[in-house]
This record gives sequence, structure tokens and C-alpha cells, in this order.
Amino acid sequence: MTHPVDVHVGKRVRHRRWLIGMTQQQLADKVGIKFQQIQKYETGMNRISASRLWDIAEALDVSIGFFFEGLSDDAVTAASVGDLLSDKEALELVRSYYAIPENQRRRLFELARVLSDAA
Repeated sequence: MTHPVDVHVGKRVRHRRWLIGMTQQQLADKVGIKFQQIQKYETGMNRISASRLWDIAEALDVSIGFFFEGLSDDAVTAASVGDLLSDKEALELVRSYYAIPENQRRRLFELARVLSDAA
């Protein structure tokens, strides 16, 4: 599952690359990786390490902060909830949870809360 921050940063990489008329191959060559890796970064499928983000920022002539512009805690939270609801296993878990009778469901909820606090 992709993280909303990784998706946002990837979109900002693509945005800047397009603005300056650079191809994925050109960026990959400047950074010393394959263009397929740039594709994965731009979609948020792969996370960009700090050192790699530094190299990309230099290649695109922007500060590191450029990649995080427009990112808010609310956007991250909303995207995380959206990602969770698009996960097949999470949806199956929610459906199963609501299929349990209410009194048992409440006890299961309390158990889950205790277990998550212990973790």
C-alpha cells in the first residue's frame, strides 16, 4: 500500500520534471538510476530515500522543501483513510466486523483496543 506522502512527493517530482521539459530517462541519467525507478518514484510505488531525494532535487534545481509543498496533515489523513478503504483485506475485515452481533462486536472492539495499546 502506498503512503500518501510518497505519492505527493512523487507527483511533485513529476510536476517539476515536466515543467523543465526533462524526460524520465534524462532525470534517471542525472541521478544514476534506471528510468523505471523514476516511474516508481513518481507514482509513489517506491519511497525515495533522503539521499536520493537530495540528488533528485539537485537534478531538478529545486530545494528539498519543494517536494513537500502543498502537503498538509489533513490531506495525509484523508488519503490514508482512502487507501485503507481501497485495501481488499481491510474491507473484508470491516464487513466481517459488522456481521458480528452488536454485543460481541463491542467486546471484540475493546479487545482490539487493549491489544493495540499493548503493542
